[in-house]
Amino acid sequence: MIRVWFNHWFSTSYRLIELMKENRFYGEEVWAAGTNKQSNSVIRNVCDEWYEEPVTDGDAYVEDCIQFCIDHKIDVFVPRRKMLDISRNKSRFDEIGVRIMADDYSKLQLLSDKARAYDVFRESGLFIPEYCEANTVEEFEKAYAQIKSKYHQVCVKFVFDEGGMSFRKITEDENPYHLLKLYAGNSVPYDRYRAWLKAVEPFDRLMVMPYLPGKEISVDCLQTAGGLIAIPRYKGAARHEEIIYDEKILEMTERIMEISGLEFPCNIQFKCKDDIPYLLEINTRMSGGLQMSCLAAGVNIPLIALNKLLGREIPWSYEKKNSIVSYIETPQMIL
Repeated sequence: MIRVWFNHWFSTSYRLIELMKENRFYGEEVWAAGTNKQSNSVIRNVCDEWYEEPVTDGDAYVEDCIQFCIDHKIDVFVPRRKMLDISRNKSRFDEIGVRIMADDYSKLQLLSDKARAYDVFRESGLFIPEYCEANTVEEFEKAYAQIKSKYHQVCVKFVFDEGGMSFRKITEDENPYHLLKLYAGNSVPYDRYRAWLKAVEPFDRLMVMPYLPGKEISVDCLQTAGGLIAIPRYKGAARHEEIIYDEKILEMTERIMEISGLEFPCNIQFKCKDDIPYLLEINTRMSGGLQMSCLAAGVNIPLIALNKLLGREIPWSYEKKNSIVSYIETPQMIL
């Protein structure tokens, strides 16, 4: 039996855990423990044991994680929360026989700093959006004017961010009709956003960039001994996503994986402008839509990654066939 722990993952990890439990290659059962800040998260239904997530932070959280692994005889830890801190302490988990499904700290540290990562990949000849950094309202105003003078639309996000939580598209005017009757999405009027920044000045490092209007392309990746698994999902406004094996996207993905040296599941995001794919960001974890890529390509990335971590290779193959994949919501009672 392989005892695996997922700490505070998003709800779609339900399917990732199910995929990992499809361990037919070595005849071993995968036992899953889950912890979450939401005690009634649906993920508990697919876990063999369920606990509330420790509320500690920093070094204290790492200590709690180590103790949890000892108490519950964990073999493999799949972190989402505080992945950087956990990766920095990999050697401590090694000492107690726990393998971490996360890349080395030096790689994660670089990629968590989006501005620094942009600079590294730009030096390698990849297409990277232009950006300016700001820590004060005055710097934001100057950065906005500079980017706006060259591009139609401006967007912002903080240098340290996960899952695009801080992403905002800046608009020039405030339309009451749109705010009252239409879904505003991530759009924020310039004056309002500036006022928010003024209230917390000096603020964390902010990136001011051109907004790229094309579809978001999310590539789920895993490097294996048999080659790179790379499945590009083109996201739209609806629930369906298109799997399109565009050579430009695949070439950029391969180059990014070579430069980054990432060994475990990750997700690379692009947007196109004038038929050129620009790198947006790299998420160094399994994505929320990974199960859609696995279904479309017929390849089980969570299971392959688990066995890779344990020093075993699972044969895989998939045809680069364009397709459309979607999902429906299935009600579940919380056990």
